[in-house]
Order: sequence, then structure tokens, then C-alpha cells
Amino acid sequence: MFDIRIICDPADEPEITQALTAAFDCAPITRRPARDGHRVRLYTKAFHPNPSWPTPEQAYADAPSISSEIGWTTETSAHTPIGQGLDREYFLRKAAVLDRMALTADSRDADHTARAATEAGRLLMRMDDTAVICDPRHYVRQQYAHWATHH
Repeated sequence: MFDIRIICDPADEPEITQALTAAFDCAPITRRPARDGHRVRLYTKAFHPNPSWPTPEQAYADAPSISSEIGWTTETSAHTPIGQGLDREYFLRKAAVLDRMALTADSRDADHTARAATEAGRLLMRMDDTAVICDPRHYVRQQYAHWATHH
């Protein structure tokens, strides 16, 4: 993910907006007047497009139930000796279950659950030392789909 700021003539805004949304998976584009009073500033967050990202339905098609995965992560965490550390499988499955919970969260819990899922995805990406720049939850889905096909 990265931030984009564009300063342009208002007449160019529709073409620029169209080009941005065609090139990237973008957050909503916000518009502000430029300081010179003649141009506009456009702001958005963008994610690199990757047509290979699985959908949540594809990634989690054969996944155990959410409650089963919560039980597995809790038990694994509780039974791992301090100092031994938890392995990548633990962090992947934890990030995936948080992502699945965020996808099904009701409106009052949705923001909190989505933030937790995103942070778990960032942790997995740091752990993998990946050069991929994307929405961390997309990365989790890709990695989980790959892991699930090999287990």
C-alpha cells in the first residue's frame, strides 16, 4: 500500500481518477482545493494490483470452522514453552482466522476486527520478509490458500 497525492487542473480530474482506479486498487479518492486556488489536490491510498489474489471464498473454501481455528491457535499458544517461539504456521492461521472474522463481523465490531486482521497480516509479512506491497489481508489469503493446498 502507498499514498498518492496529485495536484492537477480540475479539468484533468476525471481522466486522472479513471487512470488511478484502472491501475490500482484504490481507497476512495478525496478532493481538496490546492493552495494556489486554481488547481485541486487528490488523495488516495493505493494497492498494487495482483490478479492472482484469491477471493476470501477461494482462500478459505476448505478451512476449518472459525471456532475450530480459534481453539487451535489458543491451544498452540498456551502449550508453546516461553522462549521457544511460535512458528509461521501459527501466525498464518491466526491471521487467517482474524481475516475470516473481519469478513463476517457485524457493524459494531467490524472496524476493530478489520484492524486486528490487518495488523496480523502485517506481522506475517514482516515475518516472511516479503518484498510484496499489498493489502496485508490479501497477502494472508494468498499464503493461506497456498498453505491449505499443501496440508
